Amino acid sequence: MSQPVKHDFQAEVKQILHLMIHSLYSNKEIFLRELISNASDACDKLRFASLTDASLMEDGAELAIDVSFDEKKSTVTLSDNGIGMDHDEVIANIGTIARSGTREFVEAMSGETKKDAQLIGQFGVGFYSAFLVARKVVLTTRKAGLSASEGVKWTSEGAGDYTIAPVERAERGTTITLYLRKDASEFADGWKLRSIISKYSEHISLPIRMPKMATGGEGDDEPEAKDAQPERVNKGAALWARPRNEITEDEYNNFYTTLSYDPEPPLLTLHNKVEGKLEYTSLLYVPAKAPFDLWDRERRHGVNLYVKRIFIMDDSEHLMPPYLRFVRGVVDAADLPLNVSREHLQKNPGIDRIRGGSVKKILGELRKLAGNEPEKYAGFWSEFGRVLKEGVVDDPDNKDRIAELLRFASTSEDEQKVSLKDYVARMKDGQKSIYFITADSHAAAKESPHLEIFRKQGIEVLLLSDTIDEWLVNHLTEFDGKALKSVAKGAVPDDELPEPEEEKKAHEAKSESYKGLTAAIREKLDGRVKDVRLSKRLTDSPACLVADEDDLGGNLQRILQAAGQNAPEFKPILELNPDHALIEGISPDSPELEDWAHVLLDQATLSEGAPLKEPAAYVRRINKLLAARNVDAPAA
Repeated sequence: MSQPVKHDFQAEVKQILHLMIHSLYSNKEIFLRELISNASDACDKLRFASLTDASLMEDGAELAIDVSFDEKKSTVTLSDNGIGMDHDEVIANIGTIARSGTREFVEAMSGETKKDAQLIGQFGVGFYSAFLVARKVVLTTRKAGLSASEGVKWTSEGAGDYTIAPVERAERGTTITLYLRKDASEFADGWKLRSIISKYSEHISLPIRMPKMATGGEGDDEPEAKDAQPERVNKGAALWARPRNEITEDEYNNFYTTLSYDPEPPLLTLHNKVEGKLEYTSLLYVPAKAPFDLWDRERRHGVNLYVKRIFIMDDSEHLMPPYLRFVRGVVDAADLPLNVSREHLQKNPGIDRIRGGSVKKILGELRKLAGNEPEKYAGFWSEFGRVLKEGVVDDPDNKDRIAELLRFASTSEDEQKVSLKDYVARMKDGQKSIYFITADSHAAAKESPHLEIFRKQGIEVLLLSDTIDEWLVNHLTEFDGKALKSVAKGAVPDDELPEPEEEKKAHEAKSESYKGLTAAIREKLDGRVKDVRLSKRLTDSPACLVADEDDLGGNLQRILQAAGQNAPEFKPILELNPDHALIEGISPDSPELEDWAHVLLDQATLSEGAPLKEPAAYVRRINKLLAARNVDAPAA
């Protein structure tokens, strides 16, 4: 038989092991939850694989997880008869970590404030939780379908390396033995282990077995004779299959924690059973806090699919759209085949109906929350609002439902608390549109010169500063029969912001008198602007940039460019305020006109929060104009 071979852990694994062994955690007991969860996954994988290859079940024994302990040796042993691993899989699954998120785990656990060990499962490094309590870990395994001589033994003391050796193993599956550290000897106790299983793993459908305990009360934790038949210690009833009135809030919350590794209770729990042509049960949770990887649209671990209580696949992307990727839970369908594949799911109309029903249920519950408990909904929005906005783009069938859930800041409310329904209720008489402005920050939107005429006339404007908002307003073009209109595009609508007759005549007269100046500035800025015209929207600022109604817009162009995409060419319109002293003092015949033209354009660009292409040229022109003004100023 080959000799054991020593291997070094991957660098990031070494960091994780160091954290496990040398950091103090308040909740070491979660090691058992993690190892049982892994064992359950291994059994589920075997059950699924055996649907197409029955020989993998070998002796046909019932799939189960066994937990035992030896108080004298201070060990805890966990065994399963699941799929098992071969030599290469042991190295791939334990010696290295290929999952994204590991670096974030190390950073989170290495900060000044120690995080709770619940993070272990959240970041997908559950096996290493064994080193929370163990000074040494020995794993033996054999993959289903291989011969007994192809077993593998893995040993490590968590010091940066591990050894692998071949071993004879008659049974398929995996056995893990933990040699407990002195400060973790409390876990070599039958009552302690049973209480942990009851707390975290009650819902596991597989039998979790332990040796029968002698009947002497809690102080007598000696197991009965070694040849005694082990007993099941978990109920194993799928929580979602039980009637709602028989499930306690603690049971719901504990099951949520096992799914999400989130120690906080969920914001919403939705337990639903649908009967009829299509039968399925769903148990879905809306978290109270956003997970660390919320913005990774490709990293999904939300809703698990079961068929007749048999696990089929985790994170079925067909059951929940990307904009609801924060939802956790299970769906158990009665009418799907057990050997359903991901390709089959893509074409299955039943899955589409389950997905559609689940989405409507979630959106409906969020709507109730918004109406009945606005403060709670405000907390949800602060965590998940930007993700929910994606639904307006991704899910046109539910666009109107999502629109009711949206919240925005506005010129009347500094935080994102304004619903479109609130806005419509506050619209002025004669106002036909819902006005908004997009910018790369809330401050840039709030201070935009485009708002000046709207503030003067007391018209509320929504302030949109999330990146997704640019796409949102392109897909959500109306609400409650009111068109959404950008204050930075097109002309100011005369029918909604009417001018007094005398102001209208004065503006027409100024337009005529300023024709020479606007034409001269247009010529000086040839190639940089689409047009130069007088503005009706400015009351305090000298100039601003406006996009034509169907143009891209400066903010969207900058977002696309920052993402490395080729944005269509966009030339803004420069609007001038004829009542501003700076504009009144510029002559079309001035020798400094070119400098003034570029300064006005650059100032308007800066007021949008956009960077200048040539900041040094802007500073040089400003200095030149200031120096000229000082020379022309009369002596004191």
